[in-house]
Amino acid sequence: MHFRPGGARIAALLLAVVPGAGRADGASPLVVTIEAPRDITHWTAAGSGSRIDGADIARTRPMHASELFTRVPDVWVSRGDGQESLIAIRSPVLSGPGACGAFQILEDGIPIRPAGFCNVNELFEVDFAQAAAVEVARGPASSQYGANALHGAINIVSPRPGPQPWTFGLEAGPDDTIIGQVSAGAPHWRLDAQGSDTNGFRDDTPTGEQKLGVGHLTKLGRWEVLTHLAASNLNQETAGYIVGEDAYRDASLRRDNLNPEAYRDASAARAYSAWRTVLGADTALSLTPYARWSRMDFLQHYLPGQPTEENGQRSAGVMLDLRKPLPGGLDWQGGAAVEYAHGFVTETQARPVSTGSASLRATRPLGVHYDFEVASRMAALWQALDLPLDAAGAWHLLPSLRLEYLGYDYDNRALDGNTRDDGTPCAYGGCLYNRPADRRDHFTNLAGRLGLRHGELADGQWHAAWSSGFRPPQVGELYRLQRGQDAADLDSERLDGLEIGYRRAWAGLQIGATAFGMKKRHFIFTDAQGFNVSDGRTRHFGLETELTWRPARRHELNLAASLARHRYAFDHAASGGETIHSGNEIDTAPPFMGSARWLYRPQQDLTLEIEGIRMGPYYLDAANTARYGGHTLLNLRADWAANTRITLFARITNLTDRDYAERADFAFGEYRYFPGQPRRLWLGGEWRPGG
Repeated sequence: MHFRPGGARIAALLLAVVPGAGRADGASPLVVTIEAPRDITHWTAAGSGSRIDGADIARTRPMHASELFTRVPDVWVSRGDGQESLIAIRSPVLSGPGACGAFQILEDGIPIRPAGFCNVNELFEVDFAQAAAVEVARGPASSQYGANALHGAINIVSPRPGPQPWTFGLEAGPDDTIIGQVSAGAPHWRLDAQGSDTNGFRDDTPTGEQKLGVGHLTKLGRWEVLTHLAASNLNQETAGYIVGEDAYRDASLRRDNLNPEAYRDASAARAYSAWRTVLGADTALSLTPYARWSRMDFLQHYLPGQPTEENGQRSAGVMLDLRKPLPGGLDWQGGAAVEYAHGFVTETQARPVSTGSASLRATRPLGVHYDFEVASRMAALWQALDLPLDAAGAWHLLPSLRLEYLGYDYDNRALDGNTRDDGTPCAYGGCLYNRPADRRDHFTNLAGRLGLRHGELADGQWHAAWSSGFRPPQVGELYRLQRGQDAADLDSERLDGLEIGYRRAWAGLQIGATAFGMKKRHFIFTDAQGFNVSDGRTRHFGLETELTWRPARRHELNLAASLARHRYAFDHAASGGETIHSGNEIDTAPPFMGSARWLYRPQQDLTLEIEGIRMGPYYLDAANTARYGGHTLLNLRADWAANTRITLFARITNLTDRDYAERADFAFGEYRYFPGQPRRLWLGGEWRPGG
């Protein structure tokens, strides 16, 4: 059951319970110091990673993840409607089979979902807007993070307990949008909460969202213990694509909602307790048990018959990490992880299909399409070395290795096969939806990485790395089958990558550049028969760069850009009437993406930032016959500290009022777009009553 949130009700809740906007970078040093269970420090010692710090997050004030990740090269969080998104990290924007699980989303180093139970929209489950930092590892990262860190990983770093005055904030914008946040902290606890309500840019698209984070830090004997609880809730009325070539340019179409009946309700909760101690000789031990829960109901408005899907998972696990210096200057890290999960999926169609061909109507019947449960077990061992190769410590060899097992126990609770839910057959060769019989599947994967680093940042640092990552088939790819496919014999996707990069930091200038090449094997997709198969291959090449320049005390310029090519490396007939040809560019893979930001502080209490974002042209179909021309956007932000208690801020998005598409697509002979929003003005303030 979903509800349509009302602005007045949510505003009252925010003002009475969880208003406010705390700056994640405002906390004082902790009384007790404890690290997160795991971060990307070791991973990026000889590789590509970026960090968005708390000050940048607070200044951006992102309503959607797409607004934040423009600061990272070769990353595109493509905005759908409401809080929906698709991710690209050194990759095209992936959709359908093969998309879910290609990127690992973590919170304080812990995956927010169990392996195999991914959700392409799962970024809306984490509180990136109030994070202390957001870290991004680009390229195959499975040897550190395991399954699903195929193209990269995003780690949301939660604010740590520590002295932080109560900070309340409120922001208002178009479409009756109101956003409230609150944060506070003390030496042993931390609270961050936010809520938002909007009527939506497009017709009939109200959305309400709430997020909560609570942390507690203490010392028990020789152990430092950090416990963290996170929860989120989303109630969204959803709009799909608008249709027609260049429809996003038509002001009369941009706000259209062709599916006012569509909705998405999603809730999630996660908790962990990180126990850390030092065992003599600087050996650090961390033991982190965790538990997770999520549930989502939504209308599949994009399918004939518009079936309703319900899914959810409960999972728990424990991670053990050990770090120990070894003779000869070696730094060794290793660990283990075990995890158990139980999930379910149901899909039910309430109304008959009333349009389309006779075969389409006959093969998509009323009733239950899928109803199954899956229990999974995961176990992993990993280790990493930092090995100096010379007495001066200029050269370092950084190898890492991970062995991971994932097993599924699938239980079909509906009738086996592709009949109606009462056992009667469909015409035209059977119903579209096929339910496999109960079965067990398991996947064992080995991931490796070999890195080489030379020099220090102050003098110029070179790095080179070879990485191999994996992604096991997800539950939906194995057990949500169609037509005559009774079993999906899928392999784990594999991605092998090679990169070389250079970084240097001067007093007022920091630069970084990386060139990479990658090959993917066993790419999972749906073929022309409607079967899920894993015999695809792709190739990826690119150049990424980051720059921070402070030419004067009050000025700062930041640049993030990438040039890349993503191509098919096989020939195959695919679903939707498309034919994949080797050498063609993969659709929704812009060769160029970039952003630049100029930060100006004319006086100590005033900050101005102008941001330019460039999205280059890209193809919309596998045949490379349809194309989106790209766009350039400008955003303006201003913060003014009126006094120690009050900060006022304003931002204007799409300053030049450009017509653009958040994402473009071409399918079933039609151009389809998620339209971008016109120029928008947002105003707000923060209040620290004890400031």
